[in-house]
Order: sequence, then structure tokens, then C-alpha cells
Amino acid sequence: MQPSALKQRLIDMGIEPKRSLGQNFLTNQHVIEKIITKAEAHLKNQLIEIGPGPGSLTDYLKKLTPQFTLLELDRKIAQYWRDQGLKVLEQDALKADWQELTHEGPTLLVSNLPYQISSSLVVELSTTSHQVEAMILMFQKEVAERIVAAPNQKTYGLLSVVAQLTWDIQKLADAGPGSFFPPPKVASRVLSFQKKQEPLSKEFLNFVKACFQQRRKQVLKVLIHQKQNSVKDTQIFDWLESKGYGKTLRAENISADDYVELYRLLKNVH
Repeated sequence: MQPSALKQRLIDMGIEPKRSLGQNFLTNQHVIEKIITKAEAHLKNQLIEIGPGPGSLTDYLKKLTPQFTLLELDRKIAQYWRDQGLKVLEQDALKADWQELTHEGPTLLVSNLPYQISSSLVVELSTTSHQVEAMILMFQKEVAERIVAAPNQKTYGLLSVVAQLTWDIQKLADAGPGSFFPPPKVASRVLSFQKKQEPLSKEFLNFVKACFQQRRKQVLKVLIHQKQNSVKDTQIFDWLESKGYGKTLRAENISADDYVELYRLLKNVH
């Protein structure tokens, strides 16, 4: 949607962008086309869009499938799309029951995400039961880099581990501040996600979170504290040695797959 058309749509809807809801509406047609093309390739039984706003993506997405649902917190925006005949749920995406939302079958999730919920949503959808099989999501560029970061990088952390274990992730497009109205103060990036395994357990999430809570400190004490009583310290030392990790390793040195192995060892899971 061109900036002039978007601004006119906002006038017709009787709304102005709300900073409190992270409303920066996409206007870059090249980025929009990339998202829609990917959505067509990833289309599942059902399609859900979070935060449609004035419809930069919605105008295209609604043509792809009748099984289309919008999640929107802004009451005026929600009512506008209901008046267009679309199914709209006034729900916070972070509080939604994703198992219930996707009960009709495999689901594609698309969103120009409000930046303040983006990290939490990825963690939530990586650690709860649902049928979201693919996602196309816009992030602040810094957050997108954290999601795909490799071990030993400064940006590698909890978000990297849980996202990479659950999803195959690809960069789809970059979008500068001028790609939005109003323009944000940061650059953005679109990532494409394809589910590769069932979501992780909350217990595993808490384990990884504990490891990264003091990321600059050696993680060995955390590991020993986390182990089951039946697991000997020497088993941990032997595992570290077998992987080429020293006793001075930090959380950022451990690969996502090795976190799974380490968790299973410490919890004595076979």
C-alpha cells in the first residue's frame, strides 16, 4: 500500500497510529510483495494475521483463503475489519490460547509485529502446543539478528536457542525506517519460520534461561545446581570434555543442540 493510500485509509478508519501499541504500518510495496509471495508458498489450512492495522498485508492475505483470522487490540481497527466481513478477535497475541486458535488445522501466522511483543511471541510459540506450522514475521533488525545468532556471538542467547531448535529460519527482507508510517527509529527485518519439531517444554526453557541469567559468568555452577541428584559431577565433566568444552565455558559458548543433550544428561532423561 502506497503511503498516500495508507494515510487515506487511516482517515477513513478514524484512527491515528498509537505508539503504545507499536503501530508502525508497512508501506514498502517491495517488502509487502515478498511477504505475500512467501505466504502463498507456505499457506496452510488456516491463516492468522496479528495486528492488521489499515491493511497493508491484509488486503492481499484475505484473498488467499477463507480460513482467515485477525488478532487486533485496537477496537476501531477491529471493527473496521469486521465491517469488511472478516473474522476478528480482539485479543492480545501473548495471552491468546494458540492451541484453540489453531484447532482447525495447520496454520500460517503472518505479522508486521509490534516490536514490544516480538521476542516474547517467538518464545511463546516455541514452547507451547499449537498447530502453527509456519510464520512470516517482521522484527526490529536487532531482534532478528538475535534470533539467528550463532554460539560465541554477543547476540546469541535464550531467544536464539529456543527459536533455532523449534524452527528453520530464513531472512526474507530488510526494511528501513522509511518503509513504514510513521517511520520507527530502527531498521527492521522479515524472517520466515518453518516448524521442524514440536515446541520445547517449559522446564527446558527455564533451564536455558537459568544458564543465560548471568551470561558473562562461567556456567558450570549453574549446571551442577540444575542436575538430578543421581547425576554425578564427573558425568558433567566427561560430557564437557567429549564436546570440547572447557570447565570455564559460558552460556553463549553452548550450541542449541548441545543444550538439549546437556538438559537430558542433567535431568537423567533417556
